[in-house]
Amino acid sequence: TRAAISIASNIAEGNSRRGEKDKLRFMEIALGSAFELETQTLTLQRRKWSPKAEVVVLLAAIDEQQKMLMAFMTKLNN
Repeated sequence: TRAAISIASNIAEGNSRRGEKDKLRFMEIALGSAFELETQTLTLQRRKWSPKAEVVVLLAAIDEQQKMLMAFMTKLNN
């Protein structure tokens, strides 16, 4: 839960910044939290603490979010 909330919080904080460099830094932190959430979800899967179907849906959503963050970061770099 903490990692998931951290993603949204860092995106929001980054978007409140005026400078592209500051925005990029917060997007990098959000991306790190997304990878942390992916790792925690994979742990749920390996330990069979959650139904496989739910884990598959969650991993797909995390992957999509990571791709969107990376695309936005690329745009900020250009």
